[in-house]
Amino acid sequence: MSSWSNRLCSSTILLLSAVLGWPLAASAEPVLVEVQKIWDQAPHNAFTDLVRYKDRWCCVFREGQRHVSPDGAIRVLVSSDGKRWESAALLKSSTADLRDPKLTITPQERLQLSAAGALHQPMGHTHQTYTWFSDDGVHWSEAQKIGEPNFWLWRITWHGDTAYGVGYGCGKEKLVRLYRSKDGVNFQAHVPTLFNEGYPNESALVFLPDQTCLCLLRRDKKPAAGLLGTSKPPYAEWSWQDLGVRIGGPNMIRLPDGRLLAVVRLHDGKVRTSLGSIDPKDGKFRELLALPSGGDTSYAGMAFHDGLLHVSYYSSHEGKTNIYLARIKP
Repeated sequence: MSSWSNRLCSSTILLLSAVLGWPLAASAEPVLVEVQKIWDQAPHNAFTDLVRYKDRWCCVFREGQRHVSPDGAIRVLVSSDGKRWESAALLKSSTADLRDPKLTITPQERLQLSAAGALHQPMGHTHQTYTWFSDDGVHWSEAQKIGEPNFWLWRITWHGDTAYGVGYGCGKEKLVRLYRSKDGVNFQAHVPTLFNEGYPNESALVFLPDQTCLCLLRRDKKPAAGLLGTSKPPYAEWSWQDLGVRIGGPNMIRLPDGRLLAVVRLHDGKVRTSLGSIDPKDGKFRELLALPSGGDTSYAGMAFHDGLLHVSYYSSHEGKTNIYLARIKP
């Protein structure tokens, strides 16, 4: 085959990948460029997320006395270069332990933060999800309740002018629901029973260029392996594939070349935070790179910028739970 034909074939594959959302095979294994501890000031620092917003980095996480404690608050860090970080805000609640903050950017280019509150004095329910908005990561609106009580709206993902999120039952109902909203505040159950086998809970959504939605889903009871869900618009019917591994704190991203990468906590002997690939054809997770981690760990944020995958996560491998930022050449 001539060099011109080779170039034509490569260009065709790239075009089809961009249009149809096909993942391209990686040319090499991911390389950990560097990892940096960016916060350690609270007794327990955990459950991160990361976004690049208005040419700055924003990282959020929970801090408190312990993994579960009534003083849980949301710390917001900002950085212009990803190396020097400063505290921009601390969101507190007098009625709840705030947990597992997540970040997204709205169609109006506002920063949106969501987190669940484990209520100090339950009044018929134990958990409520909240959201806050900001234009700079420093000044935040008052908390607003979103979703249904006792359904933890784990992560909000905007697709066009609609926000989607998977909420999992924190009471008697051990199932997940798919919610959607036009304003990021008023969420309605779009699929009341998205999945209900093996105590499904934490999740991540990715929308492909052909509008297919993928859902990476954690399960904790038999069967305990994670799942990959697939759906076409209007996202009412779903098919599910077994990942083949037990996961925790799932997050997933689609790179510009079409590859799907996920960061999860793995439990196969040695607990660790790991980067892996997701193949939507067979629904399998394949570990590519274990990050410096151990013990109480994972719950990553993921953002791709300037050719590098930036991953925030927490880990106790250095003696206490601290917040780390890894830079990876994928």
